[in-house]
Amino acid sequence: MQDRNFDDLAPRFKRNVYGTLKGRVRLAVLERDFCEYAPELYADRPLDLLDLGAGQAPFSLQFAQLGHRLVLADISSEMLAGAQLAMADWTAEHRERVHAICHPLQQLAQPLRDMALPGAFDVVICHAVLEWLAEPDRLYSHLANYLKPGGMLSLTFYNINGLAFKNLLRTNFHKFDIDNFRSFRGSLTPTHPQEPHHVLRQLSKQGFEIVCRSGIRVFHDYILDPVERNREPEAIVGKELEYSRRESFWPIARYIHVLGRKV
Repeated sequence: MQDRNFDDLAPRFKRNVYGTLKGRVRLAVLERDFCEYAPELYADRPLDLLDLGAGQAPFSLQFAQLGHRLVLADISSEMLAGAQLAMADWTAEHRERVHAICHPLQQLAQPLRDMALPGAFDVVICHAVLEWLAEPDRLYSHLANYLKPGGMLSLTFYNINGLAFKNLLRTNFHKFDIDNFRSFRGSLTPTHPQEPHHVLRQLSKQGFEIVCRSGIRVFHDYILDPVERNREPEAIVGKELEYSRRESFWPIARYIHVLGRKV
């Protein structure tokens, strides 16, 4: 098995993920969590950031505009091209703060050296990547190695329990078995959705202290009527933010966001 490369789906990803209400919910939760628990990113001191599996970088590019140095890493040249397109009208000063590397996430040490970039960063962002890897558990040590002591990790991952709950609501019993899950060819459903407590254990083993965890799309995806699901977008975003930190809703969130400090 190989890590999933999205060269073939880059336009669909932008249309079906980034440019939708569920994309707005995701960004709202991430921005709220960062503002509360990573205030150093909004201060004047420039930091070094690494976005692993950056894709079109709809979240991390803002930090280059705030004065930070940003490295985007992905195995998909088409997805990185989307990030470059998003910077088309930037000033030269802002564009110079961003470096893109098309390379496997697990093997970045040499490309970073070749480009005279840092080997360890103040912040590592890894959003919606873990569940697409052939061997997800091998990523955790790399996350730790790419961070400076005291650095911040922002990790989001697809929650297998949320996937199970949605399929049960839709009575898709024939399609889904949580103990023997297989994704469907051509689908944007990840190949390896993750069990949240397993992820937290793996982060703990690598010396991360969890400072924040939030659910992303804790109820939006369970509104089965598509008209109702998009009828009041502002209200939905507001309620998603309200319920994203409630412990009772966290287990069925479609995605989980974790912020952790490297001890």
